[in-house]
Amino acid sequence: MGYYRCPNGTDVKPFEFPNNRAGFDQFWGRISKAVKTCHPKDVVFGFESTGPYAEPLIHYLGQKPVRLVQVNPMHSKRVKELQGNSPNKTDRKDPKVIADIIELGHALSLIIPEGSATELRRLSQARDRSIKRRTALFNQLQHIICLVFPEFLHLMKDIKKKSALYLLRHFPTPQDILEYDKESMVETLRKVSYGKVGPKRIEALYAAAKDTIGIDQGQEGLAFEITGIIQTIDVTNRFIKGLEEKMSGHLKQIPYSQSILSIKGIGEVTAAGLIGEVGDFRQFKTISEITKLAGLDLFEISSGLHQGNRRISKRGRPFLRKILYCMAVHMVCPVGIMRQTYQRYLDRGMIKKKALVAIARKLLRIIFALVRNQSKYVHGYAKTQNLLKEAA
Repeated sequence: MGYYRCPNGTDVKPFEFPNNRAGFDQFWGRISKAVKTCHPKDVVFGFESTGPYAEPLIHYLGQKPVRLVQVNPMHSKRVKELQGNSPNKTDRKDPKVIADIIELGHALSLIIPEGSATELRRLSQARDRSIKRRTALFNQLQHIICLVFPEFLHLMKDIKKKSALYLLRHFPTPQDILEYDKESMVETLRKVSYGKVGPKRIEALYAAAKDTIGIDQGQEGLAFEITGIIQTIDVTNRFIKGLEEKMSGHLKQIPYSQSILSIKGIGEVTAAGLIGEVGDFRQFKTISEITKLAGLDLFEISSGLHQGNRRISKRGRPFLRKILYCMAVHMVCPVGIMRQTYQRYLDRGMIKKKALVAIARKLLRIIFALVRNQSKYVHGYAKTQNLLKEAA
């Protein structure tokens, strides 16, 4: 649904146009006529940052002499009541609400990733979806094992490990295990697990298979499904590996990627996800802009004597926020570079989750500074500089 408003306040009724080249040309034609009539100083296009429908139009208009901005759906949800003093929401009302927000000056900057950054965004998102599908497959696999051979989950605690998957791939039922030679099983599992699964566990596995409480009816169908799930997991793993190889290749095309990778604990997959979600760190002038993009900017609700707690807005890109939070968790492990900082936050009385969010915000500031200064991370740099000053 399209709509435009001129500086003098004249506008048109919202109009439909098809989501194809002819429709976009039709839309741009109407805007061009309005520009010739109104003579505005600037042409601004605004979009709600939801769904994939706007992306083709954004790229289409990116080649035109216009400025593109985006509108937070939360803003349009609240401002819509200004139109007719009604909470009514329709396709014809939404474009006017978006125009109101832009006119009020509350639109957000829109940075469109280009080149390798675009590829990294798509590849990172594809990898995230694939990992979610793989997790669902493992959950499904565990559910079936609980029916066929529940004791297996006690002996092989992690079904994602090579040895557990090998057993399920070749011996999907307890009967299959019992029919296989025990000594051969010990030798095979010793090689597959690199010595981690020894004779004692194999002995326990055979004993459990003999006295299992798993159901014995319909085992053929369940075994066939186990085999199918594992095959799908194998295909998904190969696909994820292929995605990561492509991500690594495109990451090398980003000039400042080495600045991010210089931080101990950030690998290629994480760096690729960050760049893909942000687009280009160099296009942001201040750290607060990226912090808002990640939804890690702080807010509080206070009134009178009531002092509200400060929280993050969670109004940015959720996948970017997820990447930063996972980074923070990794950085505060016993050998992580942020372990001491994290401990200081906890000593001040911060709960663990808030401390991790604070670490995520700190990491984002460090990354922004490294990219801006075209430098590499030096652990303990500030402490070293202070010692040098004291010595001088």
